[in-house]
Amino acid sequence: MAALPPTPANLAGVHAEISDYYTAKVRKFGATPLGVDWTCVPTQEMRFVKLLKVCDFSAPVSLNDLGCGYGALLAYLDNHHAGRTIDYLGIDLSRAMVQRARRLWRDRSSASFVKGHTSPRLADYTVASGIFNVQLEQPREVWEAFVATTLDQLYRTSRLGFSVNFVLANAGMRPGVYATDPERWTRYCSDHLGAATEVIDGYGLREFTLLARPRR
Repeated sequence: MAALPPTPANLAGVHAEISDYYTAKVRKFGATPLGVDWTCVPTQEMRFVKLLKVCDFSAPVSLNDLGCGYGALLAYLDNHHAGRTIDYLGIDLSRAMVQRARRLWRDRSSASFVKGHTSPRLADYTVASGIFNVQLEQPREVWEAFVATTLDQLYRTSRLGFSVNFVLANAGMRPGVYATDPERWTRYCSDHLGAATEVIDGYGLREFTLLARPRR
């Protein structure tokens, strides 16, 4: 099933609503998992484990982090991939998030942050954690246009692959959360983008992680 064609006006509204939502979160909770709408460090890091399966850190890499928040992924990389050469760029819709991340990581020469809805550069890999979950009041067809457009951008700005996660359909989540089945977006990535896909699930959270790589 193809996503509905997005319109600039619709997506501008989606981007603004997401920005407002997460700006309110980080202002209330600061640079913590709650500040990016996750419940705790262990589940936040479990998502990083799955998302980073798309990456090969055996050689120096460039990594985009779309929806980076305050840059929590950098702390995870320090703890679990220390000594690896990773050129990191965080991108977030919320100016408040980007400002918080820049202050927190101001001494990190290999990391930078920009405000935006897509990466301004081509990197080896891109990861995006939770960016498709908070549908809020958006109609489902508009939200799915946002998802499709973002997946297109992820593919274009990721040389070796990208990864994202989704809430599973029938997961019993609160209203305003977007939930879907894996086939909906694996088929989109395969048919529309021409990507090879892999789904990771069954890791104790009501979600799945989608890895997408160019077909060789």
